[in-house]
Amino acid sequence: MAVISRIKNSKTEEKSVLKQYGLFAVYFVLGFVLSFGKVVGDITPFGVSITAASPKRYFPFAAAGAFIGTLVGGINARSARYLAAITIALIGAIAAASFELYHRPAFVMTMAFLADFASGVVLCLNLGSDFGEYVTVASEALLCSGGTYFFYKTINASYKRLRFRALPVSDVGCVVISAGIVVMNLSALRIGSVCPARIAAMFIVLCAVRYSGDRRALILALSLGFSLSISNSGALFIVGAMAFSALVALLFHGISSFTTGGAFLCTTGFFAAASDSEIAMPFFIEALIATAVFVLLPQVVCDKLEQAFAFGDNEAPDGSLRQNLVLKLRFASSAMAAISESVDAVRERINELARKKNDYDREMLSDEEYIRREIVLEKTNQIRMVASDQFFSISDMLGDLAFEFDEAEIFDTASAAKIRRLLGDYNIFPSNVSVIEDKFSRVRVEVLTDGNAEASNNGKLTNEVGKILGRYFDMPRITNFKNETMIAYTERPNYRLTVGFAQHSAQGKLCGDTVKVIQDGRGHSILIISDGMGKGSRAALDGAMGAGLISKLITAGFGFDTALKVVNCALLVKSNDESLATLDIISIDLYTGKCEIYKAGAPASYIIKNNSITKCELTSMPAGILRGIEFAKRTAVIGCDDSVVLMSDGISDLGKEWVEHTLSALNGLGVQETADAVLTRALAECEGKKHDDMSIIFAKLERN
Repeated sequence: MAVISRIKNSKTEEKSVLKQYGLFAVYFVLGFVLSFGKVVGDITPFGVSITAASPKRYFPFAAAGAFIGTLVGGINARSARYLAAITIALIGAIAAASFELYHRPAFVMTMAFLADFASGVVLCLNLGSDFGEYVTVASEALLCSGGTYFFYKTINASYKRLRFRALPVSDVGCVVISAGIVVMNLSALRIGSVCPARIAAMFIVLCAVRYSGDRRALILALSLGFSLSISNSGALFIVGAMAFSALVALLFHGISSFTTGGAFLCTTGFFAAASDSEIAMPFFIEALIATAVFVLLPQVVCDKLEQAFAFGDNEAPDGSLRQNLVLKLRFASSAMAAISESVDAVRERINELARKKNDYDREMLSDEEYIRREIVLEKTNQIRMVASDQFFSISDMLGDLAFEFDEAEIFDTASAAKIRRLLGDYNIFPSNVSVIEDKFSRVRVEVLTDGNAEASNNGKLTNEVGKILGRYFDMPRITNFKNETMIAYTERPNYRLTVGFAQHSAQGKLCGDTVKVIQDGRGHSILIISDGMGKGSRAALDGAMGAGLISKLITAGFGFDTALKVVNCALLVKSNDESLATLDIISIDLYTGKCEIYKAGAPASYIIKNNSITKCELTSMPAGILRGIEFAKRTAVIGCDDSVVLMSDGISDLGKEWVEHTLSALNGLGVQETADAVLTRALAECEGKKHDDMSIIFAKLERN
C-alpha cells in the first residue's frame, strides 16, 4: 500500500510540475505576442500591460516574452522606449509581489500607466516632439492602463470547474476584451497577404453561429471584428462585415452547416467588394478559407464543437438560482412547521381554558345548554386543529417542492432555446421552456404558454423535440390552468401500463367509488380508487373529493403524504356530519417497474407476478376521521407482463380465496375483459344479497 501511495504521489507531483511549466510557457507566449502587434500606427503598449498584470512567479516569463517580442521589430528609439517601459513594469510587479499589493488592481494599473507614460515622455523630450506627440503618449498610457485592468481581471477570474456562465458579467466582458486584444496583436502575423488570425476569428464566429446562441454569436462577431478593424488602417469595414455576416448566417443556421457558411461567405464578399481597402481581397480569401474549413469539418469534430460551445450551459453552477431556491423553500418549510407547532400549542391552551370555564358554569346551565356548549367547543377546537394541520401541510408542500428542485441535476438551457425556436414554427410562443435532466438521467421538457396549445399534440413535433435532445418522447401531457397551459414531454419509458377498469353502483346512478388513472409527467402511472362512506350521492361526493384532490396535488408535483394531509383536512371541515373516504393508490415507475403502494383505510390489493398471485394488505385509517393520519406503505417490483389489481371493498369483501380463484380463472384475457369479468362474477356472487358499490382496476405492465 505504501508503494502504491508513493507512486500516486509521484504522478500527482509530475502533473503539477507539467502544469506549472505549461503556465510559464503561456505567459511567455502572451508577452511575446502582445509586444509586437501594433494597434494604430506604432503603438504597442500591451507587452507592458501583460507584464504588470501577471501574478507572482509568472511576471518574469511575461516580461521575457515581451522583451523578445519587442526586439523582433528591430532596435531603434521606439523599441528602446518599450524595453524601458517593460523594465519599469517588471520592477512594479516585483514591488507588488514583495509588499502584497498585487491584490489591488489600482496599484497594478498605476504602475503600467507610469511605465508607459514615463518612457514615452523621455523619448519625446529627446526627439523634441510637439504637443501632439505628448497627447499621443498620454493616450497610449491610458490604453496601457486599461489593457492592464482587463488582463488582471481575466487572469484572476474564478475558473473553477471552467463554468464560464458562472462568471459575473463584468468578468465575462474583461475575458472577451482580453481575447480581442490578443487577436488584434496576432493579426500582425501574415502569410503573404493572408492573416491567419482573421481566418481563426471568422471560423470561431461561424462555430458560434452554428452551435451557440444568437446573442453570443453576435457579441463575439462584434468583439473580434472591432479588434481586427483597429489593427490596420483601412480595415474599419471588418467590424461591420463580420457582425452583419454573422447576423445573416444566423437566419440560416438551423438548416445545415453548408447554408450557414454560404450565407456568411456571400455577405462577407459583398462587404469586401463594396470596400476600396487594399485588404478587401485578402479578407475575402480569408473568409473563403474559414468557411471551407467550417463546412468540411467531420461530424466527430462538429459534435465536440457543439459540446464545447454548450459547456457549462447544462449545469447549474455552485451558488446558482436553483440552489438558492432550494434553500429558501426549505427555510420556508421549517418556518411553516414552527408556526404550526405554535398554533397547535395556542389551540390546546384555548381549548383547555374554554372547557374549564364551561365546567365552572355547569351549575348555572341546563343540561341542554351545557351539551350545546360542549358541542360548539368541540367543533371550534376541530376547526382550530384543521387550521394547525393546514400549516403543516403547507410546510410539507414547500419541502416537496424543494426536493423536486434539488433532484433536478441539469437544466439544459441550450436545448431549451432550440425547442423555443422549434415551437415558433408551429405557432406556439411559450413564456417559458425548461429542459430538465434528473439524477437518473431522465429528461423531461416543460413548456408554459398562454396561447393555444392544440398544435403541440402533434407526432411530428414530438419527434423533432426528441431529435434536439437525442431522446425518444411520448406524446405530450397538456394541462390547462386558468390563463396558461403546461405542455409536458416525458422521455419514453421502458414500459407502458395497459389499464382496464369497471364499476357498479349499489344505489342509484352515482357510484360511491371514484376511479382515476393519471400520469405525473415524470414517468409514473398512478392508479387511484377512493371509496366514500356509505352509498349513493353523498358517498360519491366524498369519493370524488378524495380522488380529485389527491390526483391534482400529485400531478402538480406534491408528495403522496402531503397530498393526504390536505385531503384529510378538506374532509374534516366539509360538513358537520361524519365524512370520510378511503384512498387506495399504486404508483408504478415505468422506467424500472417499481411499485409504491399507498393505502388509507383501503382493502387489499393483488399483484400477479409470473402467474403467482400475491395479496397486499396494509392496516390504515381512512381520510376524514382523525387528524394526522398517514398512508400505510409497501414497495414491490414488477416486470414485463406482470399485473396489479386494485378493488373497492364491495369486491374484496368476497374473500381472498374467491378473488384469487377468479383472477386465476380469468388468466389470459385482456385487461378490460378481465376487469369486466371480475365485476360480473362479483355481482353474480352477491345476487340477492345486500352489497356495496364495486370498483376494480386491472393494469398490466408491457414492454414499450
